[in-house]
Amino acid sequence: MNNKLFIVISGIMGFSAVALGAFGAHGLKNILSQDLLETYKTGVFYHLIHSAVLLTISIAGNEKFIKSFWFFFAGIILFSFSLYIYALTQITTFVMVTPVGGIFLLIGWLLLIIAGMKKAEN
Repeated sequence: MNNKLFIVISGIMGFSAVALGAFGAHGLKNILSQDLLETYKTGVFYHLIHSAVLLTISIAGNEKFIKSFWFFFAGIILFSFSLYIYALTQITTFVMVTPVGGIFLLIGWLLLIIAGMKKAEN
C-alpha cells in the first residue's frame, strides 16, 4: 500500500470538506433556503467524517483496508457532491445519485468490518 498517495488523497478530501463547509456557512447562508442549506450541510458532514476515516485507513497502511478506502472515497464523491450540486442548482437528477453514494459508504463500512475481523484472526 502506497501510504503517501492515500494520505495525499485523504488530505485533499479533508481540505475540500472544510473549504466547502466554510463556503456553505459564510457564502450560502443568505442565498439558499433553509432546507437547501441543511442538504448542503449534510453533504459536508458526511464528507468530513469519511475524510477522517480515509486518513485513518491511510495511516494504518494495511493492504486489507484498500477496498474499503476506495468505497469510502467513491461514496464521498457520489453522496456529498451530489448533495452540494443539488443544493446549488436544484436539479433533481443529482439527488438520484445520492443513495448510490450512501450505499458505497455502507459497503465501505462493511468491508472495513470484514477486513478487521480477518486481521484479528491472523
